[in-house]
Amino acid sequence: MSKSTTKKSSFTFQSISRQLFYRWVRLTSRMIAAVTFGLRTEGQHFLDVEGGGMLLSTHQSMLDPVLVGLIANRRLNYLARKTLFKNSFFGFMIAMLDAIEIDRERGGLAGLREMLKRLQQGELVLMFPEGTRTSDGEIAPLKPGFIPVARRSQVPMMPIAIVGAYDCLPKGTKLPTRQPIAVVFGESIPASVYMPMSDAEILEMLGGKLKQLHDRGKELVQGK
Repeated sequence: MSKSTTKKSSFTFQSISRQLFYRWVRLTSRMIAAVTFGLRTEGQHFLDVEGGGMLLSTHQSMLDPVLVGLIANRRLNYLARKTLFKNSFFGFMIAMLDAIEIDRERGGLAGLREMLKRLQQGELVLMFPEGTRTSDGEIAPLKPGFIPVARRSQVPMMPIAIVGAYDCLPKGTKLPTRQPIAVVFGESIPASVYMPMSDAEILEMLGGKLKQLHDRGKELVQGK
């Protein structure tokens, strides 16, 4: 067997293994979330589209990537700081989930190029435009770091709001408590809408949509 054939077979095996691992993690997480948090969702059908997309979510806790991923029927791509790969167990987990490594000390250019490549290949990438987790459960001012990638890829922006995860696992705590959590998906914003806008206009538009979804999430958490 030639080296090229061996390499191709190995790549195929790794790809299949990671796909199966992703599906297993999603199924397991769904069951745990349903029992533990009484997870409430709305609008997830907006993700049932073909092609690439940039999922732009509010950021409440360390649970957020898992919460969005377990609801979405499509496979998601995640961003992860380079330092997270240093932990042997967690590094293995996120590597198996094909996380995109971001090296902030070097500007993160390699990670941004990889993210752009996956978007152009028709995949979904999850980002948190607030840049960090909320300190009070409300939406923090959005940062424009996602905009250049959106303009280059010209994929739809998909707004998402998470409510309740802050109360479940506030910043600085290690173990979650049982609290209701809602994840609300909004209608996609096509490139034809945001491309003519300035960066400030995009941030204002996205911020308004996230606020509407956040308010709806509060209602779902309260059982309305």
